[in-house]
Amino acid sequence: QVQLVESGGGLVQAGDSLRLSCAASGRAFSNDDMGWFRQAPGKEREFVAAIRWNGDRTYYSTSVKGRFTISRDNAKNTVYLHMNSLKPEDTAVYYCAGDLSIATMSPNYWGQGTQVTVSS
Repeated sequence: QVQLVESGGGLVQAGDSLRLSCAASGRAFSNDDMGWFRQAPGKEREFVAAIRWNGDRTYYSTSVKGRFTISRDNAKNTVYLHMNSLKPEDTAVYYCAGDLSIATMSPNYWGQGTQVTVSS
C-alpha cells in the first residue's frame, strides 16, 4: 500500500521558516516526479512546487518562487519543502503529491496533509 506521510507543519510567525517532509513508503518513488500542493480554508487546492525524479529541474508557483525550495533525497524516499519568509497568506494545509504528471500537474497519490499556520 502506497503511503505519503507529511510532517513539519506548525504555527509560526510571519518571516519565519519551516521545512516540510514527505516520506514515501510502499513504492519506490525515485523514478517519480513529486510535488507539493496546498489548500487554504474556503479555497481550492493549488500547486506550490514540483521536482523531477532526479532533482534536475524544479517548478514553483509565482506566489512562492524565491521563498520556497523543493528538494528530494531518493535514498530516503523523501521530498522536502523548505519555506522561508513565510507570510500569513501561506497559511494552508500542505499536501505531498506523488507520481506527479508535470504536464498536467496531477498526481496519482496524495498524503494526508500537514497544517501550516502563519500569524502576522
